[in-house]
Amino acid sequence: MVAEQRTALITGGMGGLGEVIARTLHDAGHRVLVTYSPGNDHAPTWLSEQAADGYKFSAYAVDVADDVSCQAMVEKIHADGHRIDILVNNAGTTRDGTFRKMSKVNWDAVLRTNLDSVFNVTRPLLDGMLERGWGRIINISSINGNKGQFGQTNYSAAKAGMHGFTKALAQEVARKGVTVNTVSPGYLSTKMVTAVPEDVLGQIVAGIPVGRLGKPEEIAGLIAFIASAAGAFMTGSNVSMNGGQHMY
Repeated sequence: MVAEQRTALITGGMGGLGEVIARTLHDAGHRVLVTYSPGNDHAPTWLSEQAADGYKFSAYAVDVADDVSCQAMVEKIHADGHRIDILVNNAGTTRDGTFRKMSKVNWDAVLRTNLDSVFNVTRPLLDGMLERGWGRIINISSINGNKGQFGQTNYSAAKAGMHGFTKALAQEVARKGVTVNTVSPGYLSTKMVTAVPEDVLGQIVAGIPVGRLGKPEEIAGLIAFIASAAGAFMTGSNVSMNGGQHMY
């Protein structure tokens, strides 16, 4: 158990990396809340499955791309008696395509979900952290926000923007006991990645010096450290964990 139990909110916490982050922070002794898209009808089943494994989570439906929806979610969280100490901005989406063929709809969808969401969710939670003099804001970016990626101008721009947000906000709140950091994972062994054609997956792995995909548990372990008391001196950082695929 941690010295003091904190409450964590993880956006997009019901699948892939988000689920592993939720479990890891729960294992660290924290109370964990997750968000899911309003159209996700699997939330009750997911919560039951997690509970059967010993993980008691609370879940909140929200459209992270919509500021009003996020405000309503935070009001519900507070009404339920929770005060968020640790925020992991993990929700994201992709709409890949070369720039010449990219529609404004697909550009906006990715920027709103991946970048606007960071403002929408962080803003109504920040004052509480500042008042209590303790907080951890952790933004999940991507290797492609650092190096770019063919066919992902929208995604790469949004993920790079997340770290610009991190660096600016970190300076504003550093003396108030709140840290703001970015974590930029490389390619992980999630269902989305492992579902790509075998030849494409082989090319991805061939480009990773350690010779394998990353494990979500490795990223989650890093996040648990940043969220801990031991991570208090780290702020404004972009921590890459990508198996050496992109070094800078």
